Amino acid sequence: MTDVAEGRGAQMTRLVVVGHGPTAYRLVETLTDRGFGGRITILGEEPRPAYDRVALTSYLAGKSAEDLTYPVPDGVVLRLGSAVTAIDRDGRTVTTADGHAEPYDVLVLATGSSPFVPPVPGKDLDGCFVYRTIDDLDAIREASAGATAGVVIGGGLLGLEAADALRGLGLETHVVEMGGWLMPRQVDEGGGAVLRGHIESLGLGVHTGAGVKEIAADDAGRVSGLVKPDGETIGAQVVVFSAGVRPRDELARTCGLAVGERGGIAVDDGMRTSDPAIYAIGECALHQGMVYGLVGPCFTMAEVAADRILGGEAAFTPADMSTKLKLLGVEVAQFGAMDGALDVTFMDPVTGVYQKLFVSDDARTLLGGICVGDATPYNTLKPFVGRELPGSPSELLFTGGPANMELPAEAVVCSCNNVTHGQICSAIADKGLTDVAEIKACTRAGTTCGSCVPMLKQILVKSGVEVSKALCEHFTYSRAELFDIVRVRGITTFSQLIAEHGTGRGCDICKPVVASILASLGNGHILDGEQAALQDTNDRYLANIQRNGTYSVVPRIPGGEITPDKLIVIGEVARDFGLYTKITGGQRIDLFGARVEQLPLIWKRLVDAGFESGHAYGKALRTVKSCVGSTWCRYGVQDSVGLAIALELRYRGLRSPHKLKSAVSGCARECAEARGKDFGIIATELGWNLYVGGNGGFTPRHADLFASDLSTDELIRVIDRFLMFYIRTADRLQRTSVWLENQGLDYVKEVVLEDSLGICAELDAQMERHVAGYADEWRAVLDDPERMRRFVSFVNAPGTPDPSIAFAPERDQVKPVLIPLEAVRS
Repeated sequence: MTDVAEGRGAQMTRLVVVGHGPTAYRLVETLTDRGFGGRITILGEEPRPAYDRVALTSYLAGKSAEDLTYPVPDGVVLRLGSAVTAIDRDGRTVTTADGHAEPYDVLVLATGSSPFVPPVPGKDLDGCFVYRTIDDLDAIREASAGATAGVVIGGGLLGLEAADALRGLGLETHVVEMGGWLMPRQVDEGGGAVLRGHIESLGLGVHTGAGVKEIAADDAGRVSGLVKPDGETIGAQVVVFSAGVRPRDELARTCGLAVGERGGIAVDDGMRTSDPAIYAIGECALHQGMVYGLVGPCFTMAEVAADRILGGEAAFTPADMSTKLKLLGVEVAQFGAMDGALDVTFMDPVTGVYQKLFVSDDARTLLGGICVGDATPYNTLKPFVGRELPGSPSELLFTGGPANMELPAEAVVCSCNNVTHGQICSAIADKGLTDVAEIKACTRAGTTCGSCVPMLKQILVKSGVEVSKALCEHFTYSRAELFDIVRVRGITTFSQLIAEHGTGRGCDICKPVVASILASLGNGHILDGEQAALQDTNDRYLANIQRNGTYSVVPRIPGGEITPDKLIVIGEVARDFGLYTKITGGQRIDLFGARVEQLPLIWKRLVDAGFESGHAYGKALRTVKSCVGSTWCRYGVQDSVGLAIALELRYRGLRSPHKLKSAVSGCARECAEARGKDFGIIATELGWNLYVGGNGGFTPRHADLFASDLSTDELIRVIDRFLMFYIRTADRLQRTSVWLENQGLDYVKEVVLEDSLGICAELDAQMERHVAGYADEWRAVLDDPERMRRFVSFVNAPGTPDPSIAFAPERDQVKPVLIPLEAVRS
């Protein structure tokens, strides 16, 4: 590999990257993926590796720092907490604050930007923060715990994100914006007015055209409010500055690199600075007089720099600044220019929708657009910016355009990762991609903000891809189709179903699916008759098998509420059977280390004490977590415990395509983490807000707001229908998050809230049958000698365990294993 910085033909072995944010990560990832053979050293100022700053607010909503953190590529040297203080361009070394000198052949500056804090009196008071890093969010969360109100200075993208975070922490929240309307860089005055209406309807205070005179302090020297120039004081104990950012170019200045008059490290089209051995990428770089703050252009910079370092000729061109996001539950999108010779505007003040297209004077070329409240036109129209429109502006705005509308190959579909329509189509054709997940993995489209995912689905369909819906080789139907066949034709056994609608004898894919369908439709105890042979390992023994071959026992504790007597029973059972106990995040107590033949003995004592199965083994409802709500908490506005218990008892035993988790928070402080659940409820002064489609796993997802200010009866009816519609239509082992993304939130709302398919009465009746027919599975086992026969460790010793086997713990109470008695004696 040649030294591309100077073309000397020398072997380049040392690449140093200063900064470790998302842009630096994209650079290093691109280099390693393309086989860079040198030594890469990253000097990161923060104490943690690079993490997803686009999803930063989700950290306050329940995600951990680890959830957001990017993996470090193999072979890369990462030095954290290593702030670089000087660059020696002649000696080609950088020096860190602890005195370490790191040599380089090529240096990449990815130092990002720093928040701008206006020089107002009181800006350094205890209680003032910026919104930039995980450490900032930790500090804001800690300060909010003892506060009642907060104010955000700045009404742009990040300012509204910060406002949402303060609101989520339970604070009365205000936004102060110096401009005439919110998000002045993304929307015009009309869009800003509609956006303001949405945000004020959520209970936030909005102050536009307002400056800051000072930050007021109380007697203890802490923030007590914000004083506007007109003398009005907004009471608050937390102030967050989100008034813009400034490129961090101080290292470049001190070592003599060219910088812009208003900041930023000057770079050419190849991202090289005035020193050919030094590159700059991301928010610190100035290209053709422009500093970019969006993730898409920054990632493109990283890829261009990587290509040049590897000897390529990639060039950075002025980037697409389109954005689509959801702020405080409101869709906002902007693409292209915000002016033109002509414009077509639609505004619905009732639903809070504002959409505008800017076109050329002959109305044939699309120049840009703005959407607030409904960003549906964004995905279809953004790729046509600067191109001739495939229809009239009004047709495109109101109907989405002609059904046969085709995107040009060079149209950018994913602006975050600069992926074109042609690249996606080529990947589908050349590599045989059949679903959105494969497109994401192959092209990176849709992997950052996700706003282009609906367009990826459309491209997949238009590419003529035949995606098999077959459940497995034995059934040509999808799970949803099989569910309807079983339901409509009254089929009660697997053998009948496969004889009439399948082939062969079935497999470990279709058998558990059909078992789940039969259980969802109330087809008797899951261990009765033919159904018993269909179950997965866990359902077969009504317990979760652990890695060492023993089983867990998980009694239901609805809402986390338990009596002292029941606690004592659990303790006595754990003691007598030598079980390991663990209080879980779902507010119940798990007992680990039980052998198969011990399960009935354990459950007999638990059932006699009033416990029932917690269904930890099944694809069913697990828990409904709750905070203490209005019963005990001074912030609680509704009885979250009572509702959580009612919901858990209503949906217990409900078999579904995947496990279900829920939570109820008694106020907007969200202590139960409801927005990370398959269905979560948050109390309001007027009732309950319902969120759906949130869950953890390999791809954690934040739940979407489904309905607001519902009464308890309305809430239960909506949840009933949502769950039953999911159970009917989801694919095998499909979580609510993926199902909701595939179905579309708006479509599910239409079905559940508006009864667009006319099936809500059926869904209601189906849920009522489940509630009325529920019976505890373990009590039913204990009452039936035939069912009890399966709970033996050895088929030739149905009573006590074989005396030639001793059960010895590998580690006390945690990992019991089975070893021969002779080995113990020896």
